[in-house]
Amino acid sequence: MKVFNLKCEHGHPFEGWFKSHVAFEDQRSRGLLTCPFCDSRCVEKTLSAPRLNLSGAQADPEAAVTAPEKPELTADTQTSVSAAIDPKSSPTLAQALKVVRQLLEHSEDVGERFAQEARSMHRQEAPLRPIHGSTSLETARELADEGLPIVPIPFAGLLKNSLH
Repeated sequence: MKVFNLKCEHGHPFEGWFKSHVAFEDQRSRGLLTCPFCDSRCVEKTLSAPRLNLSGAQADPEAAVTAPEKPELTADTQTSVSAAIDPKSSPTLAQALKVVRQLLEHSEDVGERFAQEARSMHRQEAPLRPIHGSTSLETARELADEGLPIVPIPFAGLLKNSLH
C-alpha cells in the first residue's frame, strides 16, 4: 500500500492510499480522485518524506527484547483501512463537510449575536428560525445549561472562507 500526499487545484491538502503508483495514475486519469474538501477532480501528488526500508540494518539485540511488536497488516486490516478512506463505503471528512455546508446554507448567519438571538427565540421574543453564528465556549455552555438546543458546528475554521 502506498500513501501519497495530494492536493487539489485549490490547494487543499489530503492523503490517498493506493495499491501502487500505477493505480494512482489510473484513478486520476479516469477522474475517480476528488478533493475531500471541495470535490475538485484536479488532484496532484505533492512532495512527501520517503520511507526507507533498510533490510541490511542490524538491530541492537537488547533493543529487540524491549521493543514492542508491531501488529501484522492482514488482508482484513487492509480492507478496513481502504473502507475507512473510501467515501463511498464509510463516513468521511468530505461527507461531514457536505452536511455542515447544507446546515449553513439553510440557516441565517447572525455572527457574534448568536447567543442573544438564540436566547430571544428561546424566550419567544423573536421568530423561531435556524441560525448559526459564533460564541465563546463559556457562553455556549451557559446556553446549553439554560436548555437551549444548540449544536456546535465542526470544521468551522475550514468553512469560514469559500473552499473554491
